[in-house]
Amino acid sequence: MKNVHKPTLEHDPDGQLFDVRVRTAMAEFTAGEDTLALEAAAATRTASQAMERLRGHGTGSRGLSSGALDVLIRLSAAGTGVSIGDLARSAGVSSRNVTGLVDTLEREGLAERVADKQDRRSVLAGITAAGQEWLESFRGPTKAAMAAVFHGFTPAEMTQLRHLCLRLVENHQRVEEHLNRP
Repeated sequence: MKNVHKPTLEHDPDGQLFDVRVRTAMAEFTAGEDTLALEAAAATRTASQAMERLRGHGTGSRGLSSGALDVLIRLSAAGTGVSIGDLARSAGVSSRNVTGLVDTLEREGLAERVADKQDRRSVLAGITAAGQEWLESFRGPTKAAMAAVFHGFTPAEMTQLRHLCLRLVENHQRVEEHLNRP
């Protein structure tokens, strides 16, 4: 994916990074009022897009989308077969989306569908030996890429970053619940 928005980063008087173009645009948008929440949202989006580009680069060169990689990792972690519905719930996507991803993984020989021994009407998805090998070959480059991206971060900073991102998710869930009330 092309880097559409390359940030113009500078440090504010407190030594904190900000994107000059985002701050300028948000100041105009808010008619000079506080832009901090909007800048934080833009920074979160920019960071997320950068991580997805990095992830896509790593998986794309190996023939898988980042969504298929997510499913493959979940299948590996499960150890045994997993229902499409459970995969969808754990990934936070639709069953239709997961079905397509499992189809892709199956065509590549990385996953397979197996009968559910507890319910003959159900089919489970499982990882193949080739899928496990694929993940093993992907592990080293992924760890190296993450080490480069998080270079200079202390463990406490990474923990705080994880916490803050998940607080955003938690707040978003509350907003959605509020919006979806009758």
